[in-house]
Amino acid sequence: MIPILCLGALLFGWVLFHVHKNLISSPLRHLLGPKSFALTKWRLGYAEYRGMRTHCVNNLHKKYGEVVRVSPYEVSFSSLSALRKIYGSGSQFERDDFYQMFDAYDRKVLFSYSSGREHRERKKILNSAYTKTAIMSPSNVDMVEEKVKDFLALVQRDSSATGAVEIFSALHYFAMDSVSHFVYGATSPGRTTAMKGTHEHREIIDDMLDPARRKLFWYAAFWPRLTEMLYAQGAIVQKSLASFGLLPMKTPTYTGLREHSFPVIQHLETQQLLGPDDSLASRLLAGTIPSAKASAPMDTLDVAAECSDHFLAGIDTTSNTLMWVIYQLSRPENEGFQSKLRAEIQALDGPAGSGTFIYPEKAGALPYLDAVIRETLRLHAPSPGSEPRWSTNDEIIEGYTIPRGTVVSISPYTLHRQPQVFENPLRFDPERWLGPEDQVAERKRWFWAFSSGARMCIGVHLAMAEMTTLLANIYQNYWTHIPSEYLQVSPGMSARGDLFYDEHLSQVEEHKCWIQFVPIRALSTCLQGCV
Repeated sequence: MIPILCLGALLFGWVLFHVHKNLISSPLRHLLGPKSFALTKWRLGYAEYRGMRTHCVNNLHKKYGEVVRVSPYEVSFSSLSALRKIYGSGSQFERDDFYQMFDAYDRKVLFSYSSGREHRERKKILNSAYTKTAIMSPSNVDMVEEKVKDFLALVQRDSSATGAVEIFSALHYFAMDSVSHFVYGATSPGRTTAMKGTHEHREIIDDMLDPARRKLFWYAAFWPRLTEMLYAQGAIVQKSLASFGLLPMKTPTYTGLREHSFPVIQHLETQQLLGPDDSLASRLLAGTIPSAKASAPMDTLDVAAECSDHFLAGIDTTSNTLMWVIYQLSRPENEGFQSKLRAEIQALDGPAGSGTFIYPEKAGALPYLDAVIRETLRLHAPSPGSEPRWSTNDEIIEGYTIPRGTVVSISPYTLHRQPQVFENPLRFDPERWLGPEDQVAERKRWFWAFSSGARMCIGVHLAMAEMTTLLANIYQNYWTHIPSEYLQVSPGMSARGDLFYDEHLSQVEEHKCWIQFVPIRALSTCLQGCV
């Protein structure tokens, strides 16, 4: 009896301590939000475990307003002034430890740098490869053309075999083949051919396609040392742990990418002596080979880590956005939008289905297509969740003093659902981006799919070239529909531990999206020479 009383007294004392620390004496005590969230990080952690963190935070903003305390040491914002303060040019806020999980080979990469200074230095090295001029170079345009034709061939092949195409996987293969070519080069062993059915290349992203990645992400965020320890064990121990359900995921996410990337860089480093090509890896390695400057800013392991990260970043974001575009255009209620997009394409280059290939320069200049992509990015941003930052100084945001060390964040998901800016925010409506100029300008101020400031997505021009060209050529040649048996099923997308889906539907199939592609006319001209 006495031990139980002692344990109860200790528990009561622990609760009183945290109530006083987090609710009574905390400098954040005046901020609005549920007391349970302010008391312990595990309340929000529970929502994150269920894959619902972003939805939960959005609901808190609906109830409490633009400033919400979501944990003892984290505050979420949803205003433009906070956006400028936290993420704008000259911001004093830096990335927190959350981003360490994106390090590769124990090296920092552009995405994971906390320090703004280090991030700027690395970005200067990488920028030239990602300018719009560089992306529209003949070699990159040829790459995009080749990959789009490969995808159209995949659609033609799979549609003939099954009547529908599972585009979540197919678009991941498209994005992987495209970015591997861009990062590692046309003749490199790092270049993948997953769209053509190469099994070992498709296996590279098996762990990315596994829905269990959400569970692993939660463990890595809340139990980083335990997670690292679990996966540091030998194969036999890991197998035993997995049999008891003690491993969040059989193979950690990105294992395939990491194992693929490092040997490729080692190979390319030796080939550099024969003369570099224009791939990202070759450009970076040009600073590490003996003939380069002695003060090279990146060594071989840095190059391997950076290329591995760009390989990863170019897959999920592009493929998920493309999936949502095709899904939305394929819904019966959105058939009119698909018809208008096809009419725009028809006016550009002859009759729809004529087989005339539409190149990136023309595809990128289609205003209706741009509106379709922008609306998709609004509803289904590739990284919809919170982007955490912190400052070493006390800061004032929205009139509140935010103590140094406090995590602050904003999510695209919440910004893009402001009803005063986006009428009927859950409705897919590309034409909201084609309305009166003043209204469109206001909506663009709230559009945050690619982040902003110095941390804005470096690969946006490459992603847009891939997406606009693929979509223009798909809808030049096909009508797309959702099979009748899947009309009430939403595809589910994982992003940093959260699950995102079409919120009009209650049934979700994670990492699956079935689409029927109905040819308008023969594809022979468009596909000529691609297989």
